[in-house]
Order: sequence, then C-alpha cells, then structure tokens
Amino acid sequence: MKKKYLVLLGLLFLIFLVGCGVTKSTDAAGNDITVINKELFTIFNFEIRLYALCIITGISIAYLYGIRTAKKLGFDENVLFDGFIWGVIIGVLGARIYYVIFRWDLYKNNPWDIIERFEGLAIHGAVIAASIFAYFYVKKKKANIYHLGEMLLPGFLIGQIFGRWGNFFNQEAHGGPIASTVAEGRAFLENLNLPKFIIDQMYISDSINNVNITTYMHPTFLYESLWNLLGLIIIFVTRRLTKKYWVGDAALFYLVWYGIGRYFVESIRTDYLPFNFFGMELRIAQVVSVIMIIGGITLFTLRRIFKVHPISYLETVELNKK
Repeated sequence: MKKKYLVLLGLLFLIFLVGCGVTKSTDAAGNDITVINKELFTIFNFEIRLYALCIITGISIAYLYGIRTAKKLGFDENVLFDGFIWGVIIGVLGARIYYVIFRWDLYKNNPWDIIERFEGLAIHGAVIAASIFAYFYVKKKKANIYHLGEMLLPGFLIGQIFGRWGNFFNQEAHGGPIASTVAEGRAFLENLNLPKFIIDQMYISDSINNVNITTYMHPTFLYESLWNLLGLIIIFVTRRLTKKYWVGDAALFYLVWYGIGRYFVESIRTDYLPFNFFGMELRIAQVVSVIMIIGGITLFTLRRIFKVHPISYLETVELNKK
C-alpha cells in the first residue's frame, strides 16, 4: 500500500509542476488556450525540461521491461544491465551524430555547436548505433542474440512511445498546418475527441517554406506514439497466444512496423532531415524506413525458409521454468 501512495504522490507532484508551468493565451479564432511550458524548473541556471523527463521515463520503463523479459527467457541480468547502460550512451551519441550528418549546414560554420548546443536527435541514428553495439556486445558475452531481440526492440518502442511526448511538450516534430484557417484546424482536432491540453499545445508558431505561420499543426507525435503502442500490444499478445511466434521475431516485426508508421508520419512533418539523391530531395527518414521494411520482411521470410532458430517464445519461457 505504501508503494501505491508513493506513486500517487509522485504523480500529483508531477501534475502540480506541469500545472504551474503553463501560459494562458487566446488563439486567432478567439479560443482560450493553455500551453504547457517545456521547462519544469531551473537548478543553478540549468533548465530541467519535460522532454528530459519523458526520455528518462521511457528509458526506465524499457529497462524494467527488459529485466522482466530476461527473467522469463533466462537471460543473464548482469549482462543486460551492463549492455543497457552502454547501449543508452551509444544510442544517444548515434542519434546526435546521425542528426548532425544530415543537418551539417547548421554546424559547418561553427562545429563547436555540435557539443555546446546538444539539440537535435534522430531516432534512426539511435536504433542503428544501439543495434550495432548490441550485436557485438552479445557476441563478446556469448549471450543469445534472439533473446536480446525480444528485449531490445520492444524496448525501443517503449522509449519512443514516451519520447514522442517530449516532442509534444517542446512543440516540435509536428506536422504541417491542419487546415487553411485556425478555426478549421481546431475543429479537426476537436472532432478527434482529443483532450483539450493536446489541442491547445498544437497551436504552434513555425516557419514553413520561409513563411511564419501560427496555427494548429498535425499532432504527429501522437500519431507515432499510438502507432508504437499498438505495435507493442501486437507483440505482447501474439507471442502469448501462438507458437508460430519465434523468439527474436520482435526485432523483425519492429523493422516493418516502425518503418511503415514512420514513413507515413514523416510525409506530413515539417522538420524532416533532407537527403539529396541525384538532384532529388528526399526525406532521409522515409528512405531508411523503406530499407527497414524491406529488410524486416526479407529476414523474416528467410528465417522461415531456412528455419533459423525455430523455437517459439512460449517454448523458450517454458524451458526456462524447468
């Protein structure tokens, strides 16, 4: 009971902090709106932001999920812990390096900004860097890479579910204007039966095609967060109901599922990373997403054809109980 009260008090304290950090105003159509400030509080001139809280929460829950799954599969928890710490660090660095590479125009005149202004992360960079590290780490520790796949990739989904809410508080990674007028944009969001605090937070000022616009933007953070949540539910339900789900399939499912969702969400985002291919400007996230989808389907097919480690998740859990 004491733990429940502590959790409740923690939630109430968080609500209090968020409630204190708001700005009330009116949109162009005359609607009263309340925008949540992205800063929680300041310590010694250092801002603590809601974005950081969302990221840390996602990482923490992903780790707790990993521990729970490791126990079921018989994976060494010490190996998981050490790998998790290094994986998070390498993932963050990968996300930053990836972003800098495709937005070099922002840093070429002052490279020191890469470190001094640590703003701008790309999830694909984190996935690539952390996955490469995980592969070699498992080889070194002589652990089961298929078991790791059941922990790592659903962990990515968990982290992204919470991380996108950090984008929400920052009013970033959003889509373009919903409609030609402010009133129509708000009406669209209201028709989705979204909570008022989400609708209000989507009233954003941004520069699109060198034109400053203040209106209601597509909540792409929400689209992606819900898509990832649905994917996570599919993994959890499928592996508990059928032995046709082989241990490690979560990794291949992630490639396809996240690839599909990100491809379509990226098509309406305004802050995409550009990629020039023989004079054509492409969105790098869409290019990578297509590669992920093709790679996931191909690997899944080949695994079934050649029966690579054809042990179901259910069988693995049962064997570990004995």
